[in-house]
Amino acid sequence: MAEAKLLISSRNYSSWSLRGWLLCRLAGLDFEVSVVSPEDPVAKAELLMRASSFLLPCLVQGDISVWDTLAIAEHLNEQFPKAGMLPKDKAARARCRAISGEMHSGFGALRASLPMNLRAHRPGFLLWSGPKADIERIQTIWRECLETWQGPWLFGARPSIADAMYAPVVTRFLTYDVKLDPLSAGYAETIMKWPDMAEWVAEAKREPEQITELEVDAEF
Repeated sequence: MAEAKLLISSRNYSSWSLRGWLLCRLAGLDFEVSVVSPEDPVAKAELLMRASSFLLPCLVQGDISVWDTLAIAEHLNEQFPKAGMLPKDKAARARCRAISGEMHSGFGALRASLPMNLRAHRPGFLLWSGPKADIERIQTIWRECLETWQGPWLFGARPSIADAMYAPVVTRFLTYDVKLDPLSAGYAETIMKWPDMAEWVAEAKREPEQITELEVDAEF
């Protein structure tokens, strides 16, 4: 029997669920997944960004429940310090926390305009100034990390909490045909070749559910 349970919503639409799942995989946690239906009122409100706070994913270990992806990340890092979820170098560790926090709390225009949808592809999608600014900032973050710590991951030779936090953004860029600079494009390729990521995407494409409000048309 698994030692923990991760409650998630849609694999196709929920970027936060993907982050929580990748973090559990990074930690090496023995866990099972329980999927809450996207039609559940709480789950649907979160997916449509109508919730005041996000309660999924939620990691349950005995009588301990941890929601919020950064809280899950820190909780797992405490439990599994040898898993390397944070970089060993002090400066890299500080940057990892900073950019993970920025992803967690920022980029609202990107989230609203380019909802996660792993089954979709929107070539020629029209980008407004708000998401364009977010996209430029994200590429700046990636370039600075890749140039400083030499890739292929943001902090060197192995994935970290930051990579789990930014992985769903890569899928958004692919879905909406966002053109990236060469260094950022190479990083996006690294993320999509991540075996854990490939496993998640395959499961997402098998999901039967469709949420009409998140099926954005290219002409939008």
